Parts: sequence; C-alpha cells; structure tokens
Amino acid sequence: MEYVEAPPIASEGSILCCTCGVPIPPNPANMCVACLRTTVDISEGIPKSVTALFCKQCERYLQPPATWIQCALESRELLALCLKKLKGSMTKVRLIDAGFLWTEPHSKRIKLKVTIQKEVMNGAILQQVFVVEFTIQYQMCDDCHRVEAKDFWKAVVQVRQKTSHKKTFYYLEQLILKHKLHTNALNIKEIHDGIDFYYATKQHALKMTDFLQCTVPCRSKTSQRLISHDIHSNTFNYKSTYSLEIVPICKDNVVCLPPRLAQSLGNMGQVCVCVRVTSAIHLIDPRTLQIAEVDGSTYWRYPFNSLCSPRQLEEFIVMDTEIIRDLHLGAGAGFRSNKHTLADVWVQKTSELDTSQQYHCRTFLGHLLNIGDLVLGFDFANSNVNDDYLNKMNPNHVPDVVLIKKSYDRSKRARRRNWKLKEMERDREGLDVVDERQYTDFLEDLEEDEALRKNINIFRDTSRPPVESDTDDEGAPCISLMEMLEDMTLADATGGEVLQCC
Repeated sequence: MEYVEAPPIASEGSILCCTCGVPIPPNPANMCVACLRTTVDISEGIPKSVTALFCKQCERYLQPPATWIQCALESRELLALCLKKLKGSMTKVRLIDAGFLWTEPHSKRIKLKVTIQKEVMNGAILQQVFVVEFTIQYQMCDDCHRVEAKDFWKAVVQVRQKTSHKKTFYYLEQLILKHKLHTNALNIKEIHDGIDFYYATKQHALKMTDFLQCTVPCRSKTSQRLISHDIHSNTFNYKSTYSLEIVPICKDNVVCLPPRLAQSLGNMGQVCVCVRVTSAIHLIDPRTLQIAEVDGSTYWRYPFNSLCSPRQLEEFIVMDTEIIRDLHLGAGAGFRSNKHTLADVWVQKTSELDTSQQYHCRTFLGHLLNIGDLVLGFDFANSNVNDDYLNKMNPNHVPDVVLIKKSYDRSKRARRRNWKLKEMERDREGLDVVDERQYTDFLEDLEEDEALRKNINIFRDTSRPPVESDTDDEGAPCISLMEMLEDMTLADATGGEVLQCC
C-alpha cells in the first residue's frame, strides 16, 4: 500500500507594520490602513467648505462663470452643480461616489458625502470618505436685478394708434392678459396715444411684436441704438425699438373707402360702417348689407380715415320702419351678412322733437329697430366733413343719416352687469383719470357682439346677483353665466386672501 501525499496548501504570510508593528497582509507600503491614513491624506487640497450663490427672486443657483440654473433640493442637477465646484481640486483623485446628507431646508446648508480613491506609496490604493459643506449665500441674478431696477431694458415695443377712442387698446389688453404675454415685461407704461412694453431681452420683444401683428392690423418699424462696444472681444450692446402703428379705425366708425378699394371688395358702397376690428377691419355697407374684411397690408396700400368719432354720434328716435325683403345686387357683388336685416327707416332727432324734420335712411339694423326705439347715428346732412373721397362722391349717393347701433339705458345696463374684466398693471404717469365713458362703451360692445368676446376671458363678479337670460326686459343684450369664468382666489389658513389666479 502506497501513501499519497496531499498537495501543499499555499498560505499567505503576514508582515509587521513598519510603524505600529501590527501583523498585516503584505502591501506595497508595508503599513496598516490606520497608519497609512494618518500619514497620507488623499483629500488634501479639496475644500471642505464651499459657498453657493442663490437668487431668492427666481430661485436659481449660479453656475460659474455667469449661468443661473434652476435646481430642486437633493436633485441630480444640484449634485452636478456642487461637483462642478469641486472639479478643479479633484484632478489627482478618482471619484467613486457622491450623495447628499440630510439638512434642514431652512438651514442654508447643503452637505455632500464624497468617496474618492488615490494611489499612494509604492502603488497602494487608498479610499477615503469625507463631507463637503456648501453654504448658501443670497445674490440677485442679473435678470432679477433688471426687473427690480425697472429702468434697465434691452428692447421696447411701442404700440400707437392715432384715434380719439381706445376701444382697440381695451380689446388688445384682454388678449395680452389671456395669453399672459405681459409677464415677461419689465415695465408697462401708458402714454397719450399708445402703450410701451419694456423687455430685458430682444427675444421677448420679438415675441410680443409677432403676437400683435397676428392680432390687430398694423405695420411695424425696427431701429437699434448702439450703447457700448468692446473692441477686444468684438461685442456690441444695442437697445432695440419696435414701433407698431395700429390702423386708426375703431368699432362703430363711419368710413369712406377709396373707389379702387370699394370696387375690389365686390363693388360695395364707399360709405361703410366698421362693425369689428380684430386681425382685420370688418366693414358692412348699410345700403346693401355687403360685408368685407380689410387686412393691414391692404389698408396701408389704400388708406382711409374715419369720418366721425363716437362723441359726434347723435340720438335719433325711430318714427317708422320697413323691412326690405328682396334686394338684387349687380354682377360681381361680394358676400352679404346673414346676421343683419336691411330696412328703410324714418328717424327724427330727439333734440328736434318739437319740429317736423325727419330723415330717411337705409340701415343694417332692421332686426333690432322698432317704432319708438332710440338709435345712435351720424348726421351727414348737417355736418361738415373734410374727406377727399367723400367730397368726390356723387351727392345723391351720400346718405343723410347713417345709423350705427341701438341705444339702451346705460344706468340699467350698468346695474345689471354681473361680470368684470382683468386689467394689466401699468404706469400711468402724466395721464389723467381713465375715461370711464370709453371703457363703458367697450363693455357694452362686448355684450352686443358675441364674436368679439369669444377671444377674451370674462370673469363673474360675485358681488353682483347672477343673471340667467341673455337679454333684459328692454331687450338690451347681456352675457350669460355659461360664458363667464370663475375668479379663483387662494386663501391662507387664517382666511386672508393671498393670491388671485386669472
């Protein structure tokens, strides 16, 4: 019988630490881990306390050299921002792990637990864990600084309209509020014949300019002024100005079209009434009910002016009316309105009731007028109008009176009005008190024109009693509850109002 010897088992030897004499496995440094850490600090040169700049207004952190970014607490973006601050001092070590340690949200401290490795004596690799504390310091960013200054702007949008009435501006204000285009403006300043929007960046001004050109008929001009110039980096600092001029035509204006424009619109009459101004001018011929739209480019090719202002409208009383059923238009005629009714009307001024003077006219308000109703109109027969196109017309084609709209009791309509509109916060320095009559006219136009109010937000006034019907006892149009929005108000625990949401 032969004995088989077992193979020898390899056993790892041990050596004594050259510093403390403790037996340890062999390593290139011949030192234990404890002695190695006391001898070599691989985190040397890495700051343990760092400052992070934070803007309270916009809640963004500064990423050097000049970028401000939005980061939530303990987010990946904030972790990357903190590690970038340590990147310059960690070029000789290897990053293994990094994470946040919990701190109080209001302590203005962010603690980061970092794990690193580094090759030390004779190829030995040492791993170390340490904590870096970031202190939050408040500093206002450049954008918020410009907003608070309210005088520092890069671009301005100047909107002008050479009219005595501000109906178009009231309508434009509601569209801006609905699309929230006023939030980027540093300041909004109202002047005599328009309004200015100041912006910190050129992109926001271009966005507003594009919106206005798509909303109202207008033309624009652009100019730049050089503020400063750096010859070393070849950079320029400009202030840009965008000037927009809205067509000087408002709702309920009587206009006289150029002959070529009237012919191109379907041979309609030259004397027309503006029934609405949106992205185009909506016109109607009171003699034939023909309707047409004139956009901004067409208007500036064939400009025309308003023949009367709302203050020149006079009040008439309807003495007799006759609906016109059949009216044959000539060849090439345009579209006719289906919302209006053509009628022959005999009217008399309320200021001349003691006389027998009556006026005959043809109007597009046949569906609204009855005998005894009051109506607002423009008296051509007793007016001196200076207009080149009107003076060249055949006098037989100029009507004596052009009726604009039916008149209702203003006080009853105001008491019954249970809705309201929002207003933009703007600077009215150097201006008188807002003309209440013009604003009331705009509110009445919204009640009478459903197509005009569908583009804006109307809020229910909780201080007024609700109205269910679309008309009152006298037939004056009203806005139903179905078309109104609730004005939401956020309140704190004590019941005080904190914020109103549009």
